[in-house]
Amino acid sequence: MKERTRGESPGCEFGQRVQYDRNENEPPTIAVATALAAYHGEDVTASSVRLYDYVDPEALDSLFGTTHSGHDRSVGKVVFEVDDLTVAVRSDTVEVYPSR
Repeated sequence: MKERTRGESPGCEFGQRVQYDRNENEPPTIAVATALAAYHGEDVTASSVRLYDYVDPEALDSLFGTTHSGHDRSVGKVVFEVDDLTVAVRSDTVEVYPSR
């Protein structure tokens, strides 16, 4: 399992970046929800963000899932906005930072 990185202070206080390192068995949607909660300094189960208002969770998970031939889709990046934040999802990390 990879170490999850989170700053001491919520990212939103300083307009900083939060990076969350996803373990290989964790769905991307769970990693995104956790990264957003960390950015806002919230518990993930009580988060103020509803991910499905911004992206289709099933589609996001399938983009980084296993193909029909059994190969991992480990290349690529999905970027979308959640309010005034940018969320960048890769196969192993999620970054949350202020949109420009």
